[in-house]
Amino acid sequence: MVVRRLSGLQKDVLRLYRDCLRAVHKKPEESRPRFYAFARREFERNLDIKRTDVKAIEYLLRIGRRRMEQYTSPNVRDIGAV
Repeated sequence: MVVRRLSGLQKDVLRLYRDCLRAVHKKPEESRPRFYAFARREFERNLDIKRTDVKAIEYLLRIGRRRMEQYTSPNVRDIGAV
């Protein structure tokens, strides 16, 4: 069995995804499914980006971190349909 090592960027993407999922659990229980679906949809939307496209991945990581910072604010209690 061949175990493939993850690159630094791949680890960063996984870390951001896990952080997003953890943040969902801090939201009100009735809005968690919408936050979870939103996070999943955002990551799935970018699955076709090549691993070698470092600039695009770094850009999306910056955008994702900024969005997560906004959505983890205690003032944001629900997320609309997007």
